[in-house]
Amino acid sequence: MTWTTPDDLRAQVQKRWDRGDLLRALSLESAVRGPVHAPEDAGAPDAWPLRLTLKGPTAQDLSTRFDQVRAWVAALEAVPRLRLVWREWQHRVQGAQRVPVEAWLDQAADALALIGQQPAARRFEGLWQATATAQPALLPWLQRRPLQALALAEHWPALMAVVAWVQAHPRSGVYLREVDVSGVDSKFIEAHRAVLAECLDLVLPAEAVDPEAQGVAQFARRYGFLEKPLRVRLRLLDPCLCPWPARNAQTRPADLSLDVDSLAAWDLSGCRVYITENETNFLAFPARPGALVIFGAGYGWEALARISWLRRCPVRYWGDIDTHGFAILDQLRGVLPQARSMLMDQATLLAHRAHWAVESQPATQALSRLNVEEASLYDALRRQEWGPGVRLEQERVSQAWWRRALAEDEAPAEQDQA
Repeated sequence: MTWTTPDDLRAQVQKRWDRGDLLRALSLESAVRGPVHAPEDAGAPDAWPLRLTLKGPTAQDLSTRFDQVRAWVAALEAVPRLRLVWREWQHRVQGAQRVPVEAWLDQAADALALIGQQPAARRFEGLWQATATAQPALLPWLQRRPLQALALAEHWPALMAVVAWVQAHPRSGVYLREVDVSGVDSKFIEAHRAVLAECLDLVLPAEAVDPEAQGVAQFARRYGFLEKPLRVRLRLLDPCLCPWPARNAQTRPADLSLDVDSLAAWDLSGCRVYITENETNFLAFPARPGALVIFGAGYGWEALARISWLRRCPVRYWGDIDTHGFAILDQLRGVLPQARSMLMDQATLLAHRAHWAVESQPATQALSRLNVEEASLYDALRRQEWGPGVRLEQERVSQAWWRRALAEDEAPAEQDQA
């Protein structure tokens, strides 16, 4: 039996609630809220009265299922606030009969009552009125995302207060921790960056927003807040590069951590630069004239991209011999095109077969910045030429093999720039 039941009618209304259409319609129909135009992408609100889909019995059903038809009619009549349109049937046995053929809800309040959402609608009403008073420019956001607004009802006053603070202090040049709003801390702002970004884009003038900064990760930059400084950890492998004298002859090369701006201002052009992903290898790098070693950070080279003098240095990259190691090397060359790999060759891999591990989720994408030898080894790993997920972690390369490679690494600087 395909007759529409009361639950089916509620499901139709529930879909409109889940899309936000019922609350969107409420926000537009009440004159006390003032004239507000819905944004283009908000979707048209339901027109009232609203006709619901109703499938009912046929004339034949009146003959063969009369009791079921009568029960179906009674169930629909019991639905509160539902207006039914009837059709008169003249049955040869049962006589004149009246059957619903249309079902209507005359106003939004009727739809809300049908699905039990009047309390939520009242909360939304309160949000709307508060926003109309404090931040009317945010009303289009409430229309666009009414259900998200409901979910944020507890935090909405604080969110509006943050928006107001940024309006009063555009491009403030302070850390989020310094936003002076009662009851708001930096963790609150960070947790709600996505919503705040949409709201701030509505209320701020164009000159207060950096359009090139996209996504929550660049929230601070987009709205002119200070960002946590990027730091680079390095060791000066040549004591002559160190701005202070070593305490004694046995002192290991200095281990430093500097913010990017400070390191960029300290011009070490011409130094040989090693980059390694493993901290133990980073710490164990031996002294070498005119050289330094940087502790890498896997994918992402934003910090090094801001240090211009690195582009004037010969660079060696030592990563794991696995697909992700080559993907990281490929990414590094997007920042430092002159970077050459070290100890990431087939000979090193095969000489350490006893130390192979398994790469659980190998990379598969094409890499355009590898040289011929690197690309060949990367492809062999992708083809699983030596077995599934073969990888050699850099810390498993023997010290003798590693030290010999360092000793042989005396390529002229002009080769590095090629």
